[in-house]
Amino acid sequence: MQAQPTATELVEQCENAMAHAWMVRTFVKHSEEVEDFPGLMPIARTVFDTARALETRVDDPPAYFRMLQKKLGKLRQASEQFAVDAPEASTHMNFVQAVASIRAAVAELETRLAQWQELSAAGGDALGK
Repeated sequence: MQAQPTATELVEQCENAMAHAWMVRTFVKHSEEVEDFPGLMPIARTVFDTARALETRVDDPPAYFRMLQKKLGKLRQASEQFAVDAPEASTHMNFVQAVASIRAAVAELETRLAQWQELSAAGGDALGK
């Protein structure tokens, strides 16, 4: 049986997922297609907003996960809309992979948030860094 991750490890795993989301943001923001399909930009703005909100809380797991819980719905919604809009802009493999990547990042964040909720419900030493 694998040991449950610590709060600090969960934050690190979320930050890794956010790094993937940030690369999708960068790809979309700098793609030529965004000029003809400005509907692609909400994913870039939402990833930016989420990343900036989380980055100031990496040393405070309870605050980090409270903020993640606030931001995750909007990120999930932007991801779902991006999955609809991206194929309209281009069927190139870069866009296909960007959709897969942002979906995976959101799924990872959802998993880590659920683990945090279990960890915090357990309380005590489980929250140790």
